Amino acid sequence: MILASQSPRRRDLLELITPDFRVIPADVDESVQESEQPDHFVARLAEAKARAVASHANQGELIIGSDTTVSAGGVILNKPSDQPDFLSMMDRLSGQTHQVYSGVCVLIDDHADVRVVRTDVTFRELSMEERLHYWQTGEPKDKAGGYGIQGLAARFVQSIQGSYTNVVGLPLVELEAMLNNAS
Repeated sequence: MILASQSPRRRDLLELITPDFRVIPADVDESVQESEQPDHFVARLAEAKARAVASHANQGELIIGSDTTVSAGGVILNKPSDQPDFLSMMDRLSGQTHQVYSGVCVLIDDHADVRVVRTDVTFRELSMEERLHYWQTGEPKDKAGGYGIQGLAARFVQSIQGSYTNVVGLPLVELEAMLNNAS
């Protein structure tokens, strides 16, 4: 089995299902296409990542590709490019409910099974001081939507409806079902 991701969070989550996999990061363009909806965006990238590492797979070897994004008010929020971008994201998330989408692709040879999981997350109101302090920790810089629910931002989350592991970056219930169907 190959995990087509460089995310340490995805590695840790996949280890909860199986320790038997290798990691080959996928190099794909993660730009959002014009008018692309978040569910289509993550599905497209999950499959693209799996296919990008397919040349490294043995015949019949299973490849897992995944991508996660945050959407607030219909706007896709990927990783913040700088502090002003991060603060803009926090303006959209503070005191609001947003959606986290993950696309997961299980690829064997040329057959791809792709699924999308959505989780609704509600943040409490965040002060500017809290936002700036969180940015200064460095944690938001490599995370979709500018936060990690499994880290310091857990204290911002008022409620969650759906899969927690989806918000972390790999929806385990759905992935395990996909893996069982593939075997």
